[in-house]
Amino acid sequence: MDPATQTNCVLMLDLPQLALGGIDLLSFTTTPRFHGVKNIPPGLHFVFTASDASLSIRHGAWFYVSPGTGPPQVFIKKWDSTTEDFIAETSQTEVMRWKANLGAIWKDGLTPYRQTVDSSDSGREGDLIEESTDWSQLTSRITPTSLSRITGLNPDHWSLTTASSATQDLENIPGIELSASVLHPEKELNFLPIDLKRTWREGATGSERTEAAQDRSWALGELIDKHCQGDDVRVRESEVLGELQFAFLMVLTLNNNSCLEQWKRLLGLLFTCRQALKERTRFFHELLKTLRLQLSHCADMEGGLFDMNEYGGGFLKPLLKKFRKGLDGFNGRWIADIIDELDDLQDYVRQEFGWELDDFFVKRGMLELEDGEQVEMEVNGIDEDEETGEYAPTIVELTPAQMKELERSDVSYARHDQQSEEEDDADLEDMDTRF
Repeated sequence: MDPATQTNCVLMLDLPQLALGGIDLLSFTTTPRFHGVKNIPPGLHFVFTASDASLSIRHGAWFYVSPGTGPPQVFIKKWDSTTEDFIAETSQTEVMRWKANLGAIWKDGLTPYRQTVDSSDSGREGDLIEESTDWSQLTSRITPTSLSRITGLNPDHWSLTTASSATQDLENIPGIELSASVLHPEKELNFLPIDLKRTWREGATGSERTEAAQDRSWALGELIDKHCQGDDVRVRESEVLGELQFAFLMVLTLNNNSCLEQWKRLLGLLFTCRQALKERTRFFHELLKTLRLQLSHCADMEGGLFDMNEYGGGFLKPLLKKFRKGLDGFNGRWIADIIDELDDLQDYVRQEFGWELDDFFVKRGMLELEDGEQVEMEVNGIDEDEETGEYAPTIVELTPAQMKELERSDVSYARHDQQSEEEDDADLEDMDTRF
């Protein structure tokens, strides 16, 4: 085979028969003749697999194809049946051997990137389904630097699995038991730290805490300035969007629950900012475009983790409604782009999910029944959902005496909690002594 006709490719070797395989938004069932994917364009890509198409644990790895006119790049991944893990080939002897023998598998063993095969045809390379061509936009802000921070420094094999998790999410992975990680410990994900229960500066009291809880712009600024990398503020802002993209795609391809929780935390932070809208207008404009594209792929998700048609639209619908309502207090040309992009998003969710983000409610009116009779109806609960009327939040200023009493209560609770832990430890020691 003429080396000049070769292009960038990734080899996926030793996969079990009829295993699940995938690259980016393309998924397929493998056959014995399948060895990988060719004609891969420059940029970041993600390959994933599982020993069975129905198995809950999936393994995947990111790699980067450099642009340019140099020799074709070959990435070699393989399934380790001993540890049931998807690993990079580290033996230089094996790497050179596979590169030298690419011609033998190029035509029939490697499927072209983005190829589709008629579902009625079993195909020599498996049943491929092309789901989208949006990959470059869905990964526009993900960088090798952010991948190294989240998954560890392992260039061209930034790996994780369905069970990989941030520390704060370890106890909240449905369907994953500890026994699933007996063969090898699961990788810890190092996400940007977000605590939606504490979004104010240290030492803040009273109204300052209340305002920071309602407008989380300060928390967003702290996240960007202290935890994102880069000398330029726009580079640091892009890292936040990149993590939002990473989290979404890892839910989409791996069903990773910890990434779903981080995706929700990021949106919960970003869409509760007000002052930051004026300070970071371009950032929020791109955020809305990113979310609009992500929502268009929610239907691709298996298992219903992105079920947006449920009653109330999950957590996202009320979040967007409050964000929309918060824009009413702004004036000026700077807000026009954000409103235009939000209008596009609103039109999309109305058409696809039936959501209404505007507060146009008829609380009381006449309803005509099937037999022609008219009855007066009243809708309850709107004030409660929208936190208006008697349900509107109020700011309460505490007196110095009340502040001291609150501090004493916190100390007392902490001592009680510590005492309970000590008693539990003592009980365990007694059990060890008896048994």
